[in-house]
Amino acid sequence: MDITSIASSLDTGWVLLGAALVFFMQAGFAMVESGLTRAKNAGNIVMKNLLDFSIGTPAYWLIGFGIMFGGAGAFIGGLDLFCLNSDDYATMIFQTVFCATSATIVSGSVAERTKFSSYCVCSLLMSLVVYPISGHWIWGGGWLAELGFHDFAGSTAVHMVGGIAAFVGAAVVGPRIGKYNKDGSPNAILGHNIPIAALGVFILWFCWFGFNGCSTLGLTDGLDLDAARIFYTTNLAPAVATLTVMFITWVRYKKPDISMTLNGTLAGLVGVTAGCDTVTPVGAAVIGVVCGFAVVFGIEFVDKKLKVDDPVGAVGVHGICGALGTILVGFFAYYDYGIGEKAGLFYGGGLKCLGLQCLGVVSVAAWVAVLMTVIFVIVKKTMGLRCEETEELEGLDLHEHGLASAYADFALSSSINNFGTTGSVFRQKAAAEDAVSMDDAVPVQVKSETAAAVRNVVAASDTAFTKITIFAKQNRFDELKDAMNEIGVTGMTVTNVLGCGMQKGKKEYYRGVSMDMTLLPRIQVDIVVAKVDPAVVVDRARKALYTGHIGDGKIFVYGVQNVIKVRTGEEGYAALQGED
Repeated sequence: MDITSIASSLDTGWVLLGAALVFFMQAGFAMVESGLTRAKNAGNIVMKNLLDFSIGTPAYWLIGFGIMFGGAGAFIGGLDLFCLNSDDYATMIFQTVFCATSATIVSGSVAERTKFSSYCVCSLLMSLVVYPISGHWIWGGGWLAELGFHDFAGSTAVHMVGGIAAFVGAAVVGPRIGKYNKDGSPNAILGHNIPIAALGVFILWFCWFGFNGCSTLGLTDGLDLDAARIFYTTNLAPAVATLTVMFITWVRYKKPDISMTLNGTLAGLVGVTAGCDTVTPVGAAVIGVVCGFAVVFGIEFVDKKLKVDDPVGAVGVHGICGALGTILVGFFAYYDYGIGEKAGLFYGGGLKCLGLQCLGVVSVAAWVAVLMTVIFVIVKKTMGLRCEETEELEGLDLHEHGLASAYADFALSSSINNFGTTGSVFRQKAAAEDAVSMDDAVPVQVKSETAAAVRNVVAASDTAFTKITIFAKQNRFDELKDAMNEIGVTGMTVTNVLGCGMQKGKKEYYRGVSMDMTLLPRIQVDIVVAKVDPAVVVDRARKALYTGHIGDGKIFVYGVQNVIKVRTGEEGYAALQGED
């Protein structure tokens, strides 16, 4: 094998490695979208991501690849059904996984309220026509490429296309039930699994090295040095964006917001993708800072001002930062890579590069916005785009896929995981014909006079019994337990609970939205005493729990009529005593 053949094999292997990494991004997207939405829709989210790739692959093979690369027309490539005139399989698979990436961005923005069948149709049309035509303009030799528009790995071609489509889809399908109040203020609807979302972000970050780095399409003839620089800028921008978002949310929300910071990582990756080949590390770092600010205020603007419900922040991450990152090439382009050495405005390159970048962004955004609006509206008017109210409230997993829960081995709180979020519980309306009385729903039969007498138990001794219920912070339990042992109280029931007092919990934010009520973890300790003076119990409990800060807890005191020990049948004072 000669050197030329070895070099060609190396280049092909590099492209195939990139294709494999970009394919694995589907797993990252599935985890991010599932983690930032509610558990009752987790299966539906995963299914949509699976179908994005499975539908997009044959659709792109059928006509998408031909439209994008099958000719040299200014606005459209050509018609190459089933890629019969193409045998460059490395390029075909590499471009296929990019197409599927663009399509799957839409999934998160329309999550939790979109009919599965209708979504599949929209995904098909995006891979079939929408992405390939604008992709031809940029990468297939179309008019933008001829003018000198630069988008190395797809800030616009992939991410902004997906982000604009995501915005249109979310706007047409409408917000989730309970997302906005009558006055237009948003409610926070929490994601159910932040660790899964974070793992998805790490997977995407890892795969982005293939997304950007392998877009050199080889390692020979000096491309290895370009790939190394691209790897570095691809890593630097998201790291800086992550720090930027963390500090912004720390200042604005008084706590570093986890989910928004995860979005910040993705924003930096999206932003640097267009110019990762031509910017310096300094340029990449500045892009990271700019995209960090853009994603926070962009997500808040879409949510609070435009009233478009985007559960995962796809519009801010991919739409806004994709467009912004592409435009920033006009400021920070330094290395030649097809657009001229030091073409950026900040390096004396003038306005030409910046103007072309703006023209490309506006043109592609207009194309996608118009066509995707037509697609979503037609699907809405024909098949119906949104699921029924009952289906949305009970979860798409159950109604769309017959899956009672994606987490069958875990007990889920229906009020939090099925009908809303902490602070915003949305209950299903019961049909009048299904309503029954409590006596009918829970029939009670009296079998004997003894059983009937249980309802009217009289005190079995002259000793008074008192029940004391204590709600306290979990980290104060050891002090409380020791205090009770010191005064002779050994019997207690301890339960982990969630709750809040008059302050409705601490003021917290989720993705920039203030939560009206935060249920905080607490313990509930139930004690029944007879011999020990209840006043002493209360006094010692207060001293053990007191910190002087809001949230120390509350103590409730009740009268108890009788106590019965199940094993022996002893009643009253005797039932509270230990063994002789």
